[in-house]
Amino acid sequence: MPLRYTLRQLEYFVAVGETGSIAAASQQVNVSSPSISAGISQLEEELGVKLFIRYHAQGLTPTLAGRKLLDHAQTVLRQAATLRDLAGDLSGSVRGPLAIGCLSTFAQIVLPGLRRSFIEEYDEVRISQVEADQAELFSLLRQAKIDLALTYDLDLPGDLRFFPIIELPPLVAMSENHPLAHLSEVSVQQLAPHPMVLLDLPLSSEYFLSFFTKAGLRANISERTRDMAVMRSLVANGFGYSIVNVRPLHDVAPDGKPMRFLPLTGTPRPMKLGLLISRGTERPRLHKVFIDHARDWIERQSRNLLGLLPPADTEEPRRASRSG
Repeated sequence: MPLRYTLRQLEYFVAVGETGSIAAASQQVNVSSPSISAGISQLEEELGVKLFIRYHAQGLTPTLAGRKLLDHAQTVLRQAATLRDLAGDLSGSVRGPLAIGCLSTFAQIVLPGLRRSFIEEYDEVRISQVEADQAELFSLLRQAKIDLALTYDLDLPGDLRFFPIIELPPLVAMSENHPLAHLSEVSVQQLAPHPMVLLDLPLSSEYFLSFFTKAGLRANISERTRDMAVMRSLVANGFGYSIVNVRPLHDVAPDGKPMRFLPLTGTPRPMKLGLLISRGTERPRLHKVFIDHARDWIERQSRNLLGLLPPADTEEPRRASRSG
């Protein structure tokens, strides 16, 4: 017997099941509420089961049959998306959904511009984004909730594959009135006695503090924050120095106070910014095109966005990465 329900009706069903209301589902799939209601009713009639119980105060709750069918409907939609993406790969086109995660410390600087640049060239790709810390990005990749993560090569696990783009050496951020602000560069030995404002994110904080432990020193942590903007304002207002890898476009804190950024002497390990994916889950065409586009765009924008000169030796790594 031919199937008389559509993928669109399944999409409405899944949206209502995930959000718990027709109004919320309408916003999620960008379709009017009456269309959602009609699609659900048609699907119930075709399947011969009631999918939801309607409560005025609590929205819609799936019936027992609805809960069982919801899992299968989600699987069907994922398989349909895979079929569409495979067809795109075979035809040579670049299209489909792409979920990107980004490390929260630099998401506001890099990701919006990168997204805009990519969709202007590939307008059939639908990009969504999420900002998270490093550990959260690992989890999102493993759960297949994102396709790629723009992040650092920081404590990378073996089940994830990293495509490096650019190196970011550590910088010391301080107020203009800091006792060391007159120097052209600064060492951890000079910093150790002074108060530090630590950007206290998972894995990132260990990286910053490792400069001191390797020198047999201990940082004098006076403030901790998980927010990059708050850290910059604390530094600019004289609560201590901090260490960062991304220099803002303008040397001012969010509250308008000026800052200084000095190179850290010695041989501190730079961060490598790049794209992270789960091994074995690559969609060859779309992922490769985005990785190549991101590499080229970030290298071109590195001076303006990250306070760096574009690296002179990136052409050979690019060829090696693409061949691998």
